[in-house]
Amino acid sequence: MITFELIAILAMIGALVGVLAGLLGIGGGLIIVPALLFLLPKSGVSADIAMQMALATSLACIIITSGSSALNHYRVNNVDMFVVKFLIPGVILGGFGGSFVAEFIPSQYLPPVFGCIVLFLSIKMFISVNVGTVKPLPSAIKTFISGTTIGTISSLAGIGGGSLMVPFLNRHGIEMRKAIGTSSFCGALLAASGMIGFIFHGVGAKDLPDHSVGYVYIPALLAIACSSVLTSKLGVRLTSVLPTKVLKKCFAVLLLIIAIRMLFF
Repeated sequence: MITFELIAILAMIGALVGVLAGLLGIGGGLIIVPALLFLLPKSGVSADIAMQMALATSLACIIITSGSSALNHYRVNNVDMFVVKFLIPGVILGGFGGSFVAEFIPSQYLPPVFGCIVLFLSIKMFISVNVGTVKPLPSAIKTFISGTTIGTISSLAGIGGGSLMVPFLNRHGIEMRKAIGTSSFCGALLAASGMIGFIFHGVGAKDLPDHSVGYVYIPALLAIACSSVLTSKLGVRLTSVLPTKVLKKCFAVLLLIIAIRMLFF
């Protein structure tokens, strides 16, 4: 059942997601998915499909949040298009692949597995705050494979890939602000490919609620996306104010919180 209280809560979540999308280059799925997993069953959505709907709706939201963030970053020259052209093919392929793999993996195993990955990334980011050495960008083939891996894992977890992509880009010499902007650009396309896959699998599924397209729940999509677009520009402005080390620390802390949340969900 759609209520004013539900829409208000989703709008507040969207506002937070918008700031984080602009500031840290993430689409917000790591916040949206747990929130929807908690809220959807209370709104009458069957627990049997709550995980699929949370993942699909999160990816649909990320198309808009990351797209808006990417546009704002592009305007201030924070998107490295040279890197984008090597990452995009693998990211899109991985986005599709993740949605198909999700059909065969029990949903209860996804959060702890991804939590371990995010915990590792958080530790690596903390270590790299005061380390100046970076590795050169891999070859086109290795970058494609990396993009595919990031896309698959991200689609499985219903995220835009920023929590994986930003550390990857920064570790390979992409300055933090450009890593965030580039991640937003790639994340929007990753989310689009993953969402299409979840819609494909959701068409005709049992117990789908009203106002859904496949596994995408339209009321939640609209509430989160509309408010996130309004706040993403604030996050982009903060990247121009905060020094790189502060951004790294913020990102590492966020990853640590997310990892703990995923591991003990």
